[in-house]
Order: sequence, then C-alpha cells, then structure tokens
Amino acid sequence: MPSSLPPQAERLDVFMARANARYYATTPLLSDFITAPEISQVFGELLGAWAATVWQSMGCPAHVILAEAGPGRGTLMADALRLITRCAPDFARALDVHLIEISPLMRQAQKQALAPYMVPTWHNRIEDLPSGPLILLGNEFLDALPIRQFMQTPSGWHERYVMDQTFHLVPCAAPTLPDDRKLEANTIVELCEPALEVARHLGQRFATQPGVALFVDYGHHSTLTGDSLQALRHARPTHPLEAAGEADLTAHVDFTAFGATAQQAGACVYGAETQGAFLRALGLMERTEQLATRATAEDAAILRSAAHRLAAPEKMGHLFRVMALASPSLPSPPGFMKGADV
Repeated sequence: MPSSLPPQAERLDVFMARANARYYATTPLLSDFITAPEISQVFGELLGAWAATVWQSMGCPAHVILAEAGPGRGTLMADALRLITRCAPDFARALDVHLIEISPLMRQAQKQALAPYMVPTWHNRIEDLPSGPLILLGNEFLDALPIRQFMQTPSGWHERYVMDQTFHLVPCAAPTLPDDRKLEANTIVELCEPALEVARHLGQRFATQPGVALFVDYGHHSTLTGDSLQALRHARPTHPLEAAGEADLTAHVDFTAFGATAQQAGACVYGAETQGAFLRALGLMERTEQLATRATAEDAAILRSAAHRLAAPEKMGHLFRVMALASPSLPSPPGFMKGADV
C-alpha cells in the first residue's frame, strides 16, 4: 500500500475481485444481464458440435476433459451435451465434464441443469483441472476477471486505487505490459493479470498435452487503451464504485495481450474473430432455420430474432470476439478460417 493512502484504500483489482465475489455469491442468477446461451439454444449446440470436431482432430482419445469456465446457470453446457449425446455418442462416452465456478449459487444451478447428463466436477481455477486431453469453453469468463488501471502523466506513472467510492491516482513504477503499444499522456491503460495467468498456464499446458480452449467475450483485438470498467445493477448501468457487491463489474478483454501471452508460453493462437463470423461459419443460420421449420410461427420468429442478435454487426456480432488457443500439433479449430493470427 502506498504511504500516501490510508489502509482502507484498495487497489482497483482488489476492489473488483472482492465486489464480484460477493455479487456472484449473493445475487439471483444472472439477473442483471443475459448471455448468449440464454438467448438461443443454438449457441450451446454449435459449441457442442465444435467440441466434438476438436475431439476428432485429437485422434478421438478414449478419455477427454470437457470443461467450461464461468458456466453461469449451466445452460451452455446442457445444450452442448444434449447435442453431443444425440449426434456424437462416442464423444459423449469419452468425455468427463469439469466446471470452473466459485459461487455456491451457481454450482447448484449447474448441477440441476446437467442432471440429465452427468454430475460434473467443480474447480475454483482453470489451473486446478486434471492433466490429460482438454477441451475448454469460456463464454463471458475473462471479462469478469479483475483489472488494474494505470495512467502515464507528465509527472510519471500512476495507478488507480479506490476509497470512499472515489478513484485515487497513486504514483507507481511503470507497468510491465505484454505488448509494445504506444501510449499517449493521460490515457488509462488496463492490465488484467489473472487473464494473462490463464493464457500463460494454457499455453504451457498445450505445449506438452493435447488441448484446445475457446474464449468468447466482448473486447478488442488491437492496442486500444482507455477505461472500459463498467457495472450493471438491477439490469441498468451504474457507476462501478457504487454499491460494491451489488453490481456486476466487467471490463473489455484485451485479446491482443491474451493471445500474445499464450503464444509466448507455447500455444498456437487463432482469432480473434468476430462472434458473428465465427457462429455463421459453424452454421448458426442453418441450425436456426432447421429448428424454425419445426416450430410454431411465434417460436420461429423468436429463434430467428435470437440468431440475428447473436450475429448482427450492430448487435453482438461485432462487439464480441472469439479466440482459440491450441496445441501446436493440432489442426486449426473449426470457425477459424485464417489460421493462427497472433
């Protein structure tokens, strides 16, 4: 703690971690926002088909871990397992489901959602997953990891601390950034150290064990800087420092830094593609129409509207990005037509 601030002041990432831990432990499940799996069952089905194809590219190992980080209510995994059980029974028999989740409320919901298929194994961290072939899914997982914020001023570098619902700038050493971005004075730079630790861990793991990880999140694939910290409370935007623990705090994912870190650790990196391009490549529209033709007119309209929301550039299609990390010995994962991009 810098001597210029009293003991009750917190570094921003410490504040964010504490606030989100309380929020996810006490707030009714996903009551302030809706994620892609909740918008359309097709999202989870496509990722289930994606995972089955990846398993085949691994040589169909007899035992494989299918894991999800930040699985919410369990909707994505339930939709994926429903499709896998029906369309890829050999994969279904080979897989063992693991979930990365710390919230007791969420774990209970996930247990109920997956009851028709299997009882998953829970872990607090990705690093706790057992060894062996791994397929990992992470939808809106990285954005909730705590960030630090720095600013370069004429008097040197400063870091943001929090006290009394106010930001305070405290002099600090220059941050170690994972890339060579050019910075303008008085511009906020964000650093998500837990995300970089995940990238580094998976890169090292995939360098020696077969595996592919898929991350879908809102963020940028450039060297953009600026304050992206945001909060939702009662489904409405609010100031990030108000009502700590009662609002969902997130920040945009720096996919450039995330991918660069994973690649330096030994993984091949694919993307970041836009979510719209990725889902269309996997067959979003075709699967939606397949379901719509068997649905009532009202349900068909809902299905088509959901697909539009997921893929349209003005909706989630460009706001969300998709990146895959993979073992160098494996082929390009489905949906990444351009090959390794980082």
